[in-house]
Amino acid sequence: MTSPTGLANLPSPALIFDVDAIERNLKEMIAQVGGDASRLRPHIKTHKCREILKWQLRLGISSVKCATIAEAELAADSGVPDVLIAYPLIGQNALRLHQLARAFPETKFATVVDSARGIEDLSSGPESLSVYIDLNCGMSRTGTRPGPELIQLARSVSETPNLTFVGIHAYDGHIHDAEVTDRLRAFTAAMKELETSLTDFATAGIEVPAIVSGGSPTLIMHSASAMPSTIPWQCSPGTTVLWDAGYGHAFNDLDFEPAAFLLTRVVSRPSDSLACLDLGHKAVSAENPIDNRVRFADHPGLVFRSQSEEHLVVEVEENSTLSVGTELIGVPWHVCPTVALYDEAWIVRNGEVTGETWAIEARRRRLSV
Repeated sequence: MTSPTGLANLPSPALIFDVDAIERNLKEMIAQVGGDASRLRPHIKTHKCREILKWQLRLGISSVKCATIAEAELAADSGVPDVLIAYPLIGQNALRLHQLARAFPETKFATVVDSARGIEDLSSGPESLSVYIDLNCGMSRTGTRPGPELIQLARSVSETPNLTFVGIHAYDGHIHDAEVTDRLRAFTAAMKELETSLTDFATAGIEVPAIVSGGSPTLIMHSASAMPSTIPWQCSPGTTVLWDAGYGHAFNDLDFEPAAFLLTRVVSRPSDSLACLDLGHKAVSAENPIDNRVRFADHPGLVFRSQSEEHLVVEVEENSTLSVGTELIGVPWHVCPTVALYDEAWIVRNGEVTGETWAIEARRRRLSV
């Protein structure tokens, strides 16, 4: 995005959404699954935003995936009829899901389990819940490997009166290979785990009603997979809706574009070679090395020297024009945790700041439930 007009009217640091780019990304997501929006279950952790959820609904995307109760509540309150919390809900969070089901009876809620404790906690409330068995297909963060334990989990869910086994969830978030051939090799290995699980279920006489799988880097591979053609299979990318500099750098085979940007200003020139921007840890995700937190396309020569809570100090080129007050537009390296740092995003349409804002409502851990 070239610098939109009207930036002078915005505070900094600020999160900006280019809604034209968001629309193009959403349509590209649908194109990636052959135009069948029912095959998409996008993860809303990236945007956490009601307006984007409603936009997805208008395009026919009626299922979503999320990680928190707050995200699930926002989705239900936005009219999404099918919501999967792809995170083990233990203790009070399981009870909160029952509260959510009572508050939004027209929404179908589902979650994942990978332990007997998870099943026990989900069964502690009266509402009927749908449950996916979480398969560990290589990431080893959550989930269960193929084998007898996976089968027993499905049996236990089916034997629990208010729980229904509805499928397998398989997230391959460990696959970040930039080269397509390497990514395909890792995807094939992950799908071997899924294929083994499906064989085990068939041998045990258990029908697998549906599969939810994949993230953004492997979207093309999951959408093209025909295994198994008899089971409904949804793809669950997240970052694709807003994209970021990290994925853009690594996955140039994916036809998405940045739609979330950061406005920052030079607030000081402490020396001839240094400039200080108001883009600290609290304004852009800081889990990566300092060079991989934000990209300024119009100022590629900047060298990041230090960052603290409210400051980003950069080394500038000789004869730099970055005077105090200069506005810079950056693309976050990791957009999902960056968006979660902001209460709102300022909206740009047709290259102009509109003055409108969209709330990032589900950045909160708790809404009403």
